[in-house]
Amino acid sequence: MRVISGLARGTKLDSRESNSTRPTLDRIKENMFNLIQDNIIDSVVLDLFAGSGQLGIEALSRGANKCYFCDIDREDIIFLKKNIERTHLSEKAIIFNKDFKILLDTLNENCDLIFIDPPYKSEYANQSIEMIHDKGLLNKDGLIVIETDEAQKIQEFLNSRTYINILKTKNYGRVSLFIISFQN
Repeated sequence: MRVISGLARGTKLDSRESNSTRPTLDRIKENMFNLIQDNIIDSVVLDLFAGSGQLGIEALSRGANKCYFCDIDREDIIFLKKNIERTHLSEKAIIFNKDFKILLDTLNENCDLIFIDPPYKSEYANQSIEMIHDKGLLNKDGLIVIETDEAQKIQEFLNSRTYINILKTKNYGRVSLFIISFQN
């Protein structure tokens, strides 16, 4: 796992070996960032369920102004902090070691780009999207990128919400990406 492009290009990132974490494969990450590249420069990013922080770090490396990283797992936070230091992006990173619901409930800044890559087999993606919408945390032209292995379940949820625009869906084996925005 490495940073693909930008200021920290080529920097190796570490993550812990665990059944509960599964880093985004480099080929999927590269395709994801190709799809959202126009929304990164000078953006405020939220990397929810950050794990090693690779998605937020990639956004910072490619020109985002700031990234909020959130993960409840202390071990993941240790790797996240090391990866941010290794990439020399500390001045643009704000790290929260707390439950995503607490962060979303207390975050006082709207975001341009939000990554939702929760543990698989959870309802956290749906819950996150609802909270982000209800709290008005996504800027007018902002994007949410969801990574899941339960494409049909997420598709049904997204289709059931009239305020959601599904902009792009991509499948990579058992992993699916959804890029969405909210109707204004």
